[in-house]
Amino acid sequence: MEFRAIPPAAAAELQRESSRDGRRDVCIHGIFSDRLEQDLAPLRLRFGEGLAGSIERLGFKAKVGEKLTLQRLDGPLGGIVLVGLGAAPEQSVEGLRRAAAMAAKAAQECVPRQVTLDLQTGGFAAELALRSQVEAYRLALFRDQRFKSEADTTPLPELVSVAAATTDQALIERALSTCAGVELARELVAAPPNVVTPAFLAETARELAQSFGLTLKLLEREDCARLGMGAYLGVAACSDSPPKFIHLTYRPPGEVHRRLVLVGKGLTFDSGGYNLKVGNAQIELMKYDMGGCGAVLGAARGLAELKPSGVEVHFISATCENMISGAGLHPGDILTASNGRTIEVNNTDAEGRLTLADALVYASGLEPDALVDLATLTGACVVALGDELAGLWSPDDVLARQLLGSAKAAGEGLWRMPLRSSYKDGLKSQLAD
Repeated sequence: MEFRAIPPAAAAELQRESSRDGRRDVCIHGIFSDRLEQDLAPLRLRFGEGLAGSIERLGFKAKVGEKLTLQRLDGPLGGIVLVGLGAAPEQSVEGLRRAAAMAAKAAQECVPRQVTLDLQTGGFAAELALRSQVEAYRLALFRDQRFKSEADTTPLPELVSVAAATTDQALIERALSTCAGVELARELVAAPPNVVTPAFLAETARELAQSFGLTLKLLEREDCARLGMGAYLGVAACSDSPPKFIHLTYRPPGEVHRRLVLVGKGLTFDSGGYNLKVGNAQIELMKYDMGGCGAVLGAARGLAELKPSGVEVHFISATCENMISGAGLHPGDILTASNGRTIEVNNTDAEGRLTLADALVYASGLEPDALVDLATLTGACVVALGDELAGLWSPDDVLARQLLGSAKAAGEGLWRMPLRSSYKDGLKSQLAD
């Protein structure tokens, strides 16, 4: 599936012939609810009054989340998809991405050869609008069929032409690089724990290093022991799968002005340990506990293609499983982290902060300008914020504002949470640090 940017005026141009396999073109039009008649007027001229009659009969009002697909049986145009954009003054990047994703899925029902996408993005910066639409369209049609005996063979469009105020193809290539990183993260997170083991993640990191010129430092159990990573290894001791500490590095050509470290929690399966997940804890979903690692490796994949200048980026994950065994962690154990601080373990299902403790100590030793960790640390975050927002904790107001701004531009939900100094009282132990 290829993408190209075209001027909005060219969005009305369609291919004259159907392909040999009978696949035809589909055009997608974004319609504002407060400009319904105005937006439909050019479509009436192009397709006739019958279109207006169909729209009125089917009750399309162009509300946010509303779509209407009209399939045609004659000529090269196989279908028209109308996507509701809501009121024009209420446009947002998130809304644009949702509209593009919904349009992609609706158009795919027509099995198109080519697609023309026109979501009326004049209210956005040209570069942001083009990138957002390309990313949303491609990611909406992402398929993970690795574990299905019968794959969906419905072809994707050969070409998607996006109406935009800029026709810079380099912007599209950057968007597709980002998509490649997101798709890798999705594949890693979705795969079952008997496939995605610590060794599998280490091999994925090795393949990234070889394919994209990254540097890989892989620490085995013995290496971590020499560095005193008692918190991380205390969790890893419960599993027959050996832990793998992953450290990938992107170094830009030329001078380095900033150093950034991304740390991702990498529990490939979390049983809870002796504090076993029971009842409605959804233990079958605990393969997702390496989502932070998946995101970090996905970021490495995308960034390695983007090749930003002036910034050195490190990607770190202390990967392991949290299982149960005779050698496993007990509630009440005291572990010593790699900075010499001791930790009393009250609950073995709080393993993520133990692995992150040593990973963050290691990352701090790189003396970064900014350090960000990503982790599925607690289901309480979903209780607090729902499933569309991630919680952001930071003592640095400048970095927090930068992350919130980046999240908004990317269409990601991020919400800053309080981080009061009095919260440290909850970490006190009578026996350990």
